[in-house]
Amino acid sequence: MTLTELNSLNRDEFVRIVGPVFEHSPWIAEETWPQRPFASVEALHAALCETVRGASEEKQLALILAHPDLVGKLALTGQLTKESTGEQASAGLDRLTAQEVELFQQNNAAYKKKFGFPFIICARRNKKEAILNGFKVRLQNSREQEIQAALVEIFKIAELRLRDAITV
Repeated sequence: MTLTELNSLNRDEFVRIVGPVFEHSPWIAEETWPQRPFASVEALHAALCETVRGASEEKQLALILAHPDLVGKLALTGQLTKESTGEQASAGLDRLTAQEVELFQQNNAAYKKKFGFPFIICARRNKKEAILNGFKVRLQNSREQEIQAALVEIFKIAELRLRDAITV
């Protein structure tokens, strides 16, 4: 779909196309839709991110919590969204040894215990080694720092998904 076509869509169709850019959080597309027309994909991405930044902490946390664990139960049982499945595969997370799966699950558990939400990193821009290192580094952060780090990673994920959905 082109940006011109996207700009002409009614609210429901816009949300159908743009909603999946943010994991299980169509409210972001719904709240951003009235700002059309967008001059570029970058402008649309910026508007979507601004919607998230302007949301309550409760809504931001709900967005973070909507993300699956990396190499978590949903991934291992084939229940991820199509987008998340492809993203985790691009980082090589679908080709792990049993030991590596266990290591990811231990890191997920430690991270969730400390922060109360899943570890989020843009898998398409990382490989398994960098992701595992990310756990080590980010486990040293405060909860507030991690909320912001998670949102930054979500914005990266959203940008890539948006570019997949819209042709220039």
